[in-house]
Amino acid sequence: MKKILSVIFLSILLITGATDSIYAQSETAIPEEKLLPRLTDEADILSDTEEAKLLKNLDEVSERQKCDVVIATVASLNGQSPMNYADDFYDYNGYGYGENRDGILLLISMENRDYWISTYGYGMTAFTDAGLAYIQDQFLSDLSDGNYFESFTTFAELCDSFITQARTEKPYDTGNLPRTPLFPFFIAADFLIGFVIALILAFVKKGKLKSVRPETQAQNYTVPGSLFLSVNQDWFINKTITTRKIQQENPSGSSTHSSSSGTTHGGSGGKF
Repeated sequence: MKKILSVIFLSILLITGATDSIYAQSETAIPEEKLLPRLTDEADILSDTEEAKLLKNLDEVSERQKCDVVIATVASLNGQSPMNYADDFYDYNGYGYGENRDGILLLISMENRDYWISTYGYGMTAFTDAGLAYIQDQFLSDLSDGNYFESFTTFAELCDSFITQARTEKPYDTGNLPRTPLFPFFIAADFLIGFVIALILAFVKKGKLKSVRPETQAQNYTVPGSLFLSVNQDWFINKTITTRKIQQENPSGSSTHSSSSGTTHGGSGGKF
């Protein structure tokens, strides 16, 4: 009887242990499908209308480009670094398009005003370190000013442009970044200011030449026979050597790191 009870008790322990093991594995395994939409606003910094419009935009870009473009806002990082939180959020919520889980995620944490961009799969190809720095420069001003919808819209539009560039030509990178467009007003204003300054300087110089009269013939400036060289000799005085340091190009491509799940991510971030 005791042997039977022992066997039953041992079986219960094994079953319980196996169940715990399976549960633990389900908690840490990367899901095969997305568990969350491409926009999650846990920090509640967007209106319902803005959320719907932005999610529709992210879905359209992601499906057309076959590369997930994701934005997530959170109230706190729960003690994690922005990089680790963003990578885990991407991995453990099943983001990434296709077999290679291609994509890019922008994480915003309101606790200490941190942001991080995590790239994966083809996202690491399309978004180089230099490219990510350019993208951050474009959306960071609105993000800092609290214009979150405008900032996120700019991010989505740039992601669309960068993926197109990477697929059709070569990825934006050091020495190959998009030019910041100039508005016609600023071009016209710069031209007008330059013209006015040049006109003022010309009138000032003209005013200082009151004793000067135009001369049409150069021969009036010389006296015939006044120049005679008896000795003609060259002397070496000194020499000047000019050196210039050749600047090395900034490293190109994407720097990478491993997430807690062992997957390889690229990315960068900072404060806003």
